[in-house]
Amino acid sequence: TVKFSLDKDLYVSTSLVDLYARGGDVLSAEKLFATMPQRSLVSLTTMLTCYAKQGEVAAARVLFDDMEEKDVVCWNVMIDGYAQHGLANEALVLFRRMLAEKVEPNEVTAVAVLSACGQIGALESGRWIHSYIENSRNIKVNVQVGTALINMYSKCGSLKDARLVFDRVNDKDVVVWNSMIVGYAMHGFGKDALQLFNEMCRIRLKPSDITFIGLLSACAHAGLVNEGRRFFNTMKDEYAIEPKVEHYGCMVNLLSRAGQVEEAYKLVMDMKIEPDSVLWGTLLGACRLHGNIALGEKIAEYLISQNLANSGTYVLLSNIYAAIGNWDGVARVRTLMKEKGVQKEPGCSSIELSNKVHEFLAGDLRHPKSKEIYMMLEEINGWLKAEGYVPQTQIVLHDIGEKQKQNSLEVHSEKLAVAFGLISTQPGTSIKIVKNLRVCPDCHAVFKLISKFTGRKIMMRDRNRFHHFVNGTCSCGDYW
Repeated sequence: TVKFSLDKDLYVSTSLVDLYARGGDVLSAEKLFATMPQRSLVSLTTMLTCYAKQGEVAAARVLFDDMEEKDVVCWNVMIDGYAQHGLANEALVLFRRMLAEKVEPNEVTAVAVLSACGQIGALESGRWIHSYIENSRNIKVNVQVGTALINMYSKCGSLKDARLVFDRVNDKDVVVWNSMIVGYAMHGFGKDALQLFNEMCRIRLKPSDITFIGLLSACAHAGLVNEGRRFFNTMKDEYAIEPKVEHYGCMVNLLSRAGQVEEAYKLVMDMKIEPDSVLWGTLLGACRLHGNIALGEKIAEYLISQNLANSGTYVLLSNIYAAIGNWDGVARVRTLMKEKGVQKEPGCSSIELSNKVHEFLAGDLRHPKSKEIYMMLEEINGWLKAEGYVPQTQIVLHDIGEKQKQNSLEVHSEKLAVAFGLISTQPGTSIKIVKNLRVCPDCHAVFKLISKFTGRKIMMRDRNRFHHFVNGTCSCGDYW
């Protein structure tokens, strides 16, 4: 195009920007975009899409804000860019601005913004968007929007609403069925997931590889080891679906939770495909959970030597050493982390109230209501002492005194979030919390007691699954 002087043609140069964008070459796309003598809405949207798809959301936003003319496609690209790269709050704020500027959303907008709600568990916002969709002339609850609604409600803790949407979707394809099966799985309702799969088979709808990820995950959360083995074999023998790393990951999770760590390790070693860091992390976590120190060390050292270790690998190895009081081992791992610039992901819990998401870190003092939150925590501690509850300080994997360990447990991010929920809502109101890591055993035990003391239902979505705390018990049956 340069040789024949076609690169100055707007249509050709826009197509070239798109070519570089699709190939992931942001630098070449930028250079070409900068030399374009004129730009159309299409060429601007092409560059915007390039930034958004490649995770350059800050650059995308600068370009978006500078655009004099914006159509619904531009708004969709920016909202979806935020949603796809973990900036769900920004996606929701931009969606509200879109409505304020009287731009009519379409089905693509709905799918992107529902995905954002699901990521942060923003049920109130999700319900409002659902209501908006039902009253919109421009958006139909088709298979794509229906699937997005099912995913949103499942991730936000309302399986009842997810099932209502599922039942209303016409001409359901395998993706819709998969969404509902995965929804049941993440809440630990393994038998409901298996029952839905049986219904799917009755209408002769062929399952996909995602179906089996949902089923194996459901078996793992419900402790259905034999059923999980059967599904793993069925997908290969009856449906000729070759297991992917995700299926092996589910099987490792299933076996590890059931304490069969050696069998899980053998499965990984016999795999025909390369195990990923998530799979190794699951196995390493099982070694810590079941006290298999020798195997845990062996796996961690292999990952570090092969440059396959991530922050989770180092943290798990450090925790394995700490659990047996090997503080020299802990110090060695932490030194290694510092040398390699590896940082531990901080625990973060969020709660949505009045369409606003409030986030907390451990020991957080940033919230405007911090004083009231910590007063509520003191009241909770009083309830726990009266019940005779003893804090599980053995899970604090630091070489500090007993009192310091207790103080550390008292200000975990999920406890701050639940305290905020208790002071900010009416008695009897359900509280829903989202945490980015696995809930710790002490917080899990305390939440059961809080649900008993207050008569409230508390829902928590952690990294692994949902927990429904009601009247002193949890839906997971203490199996997570």
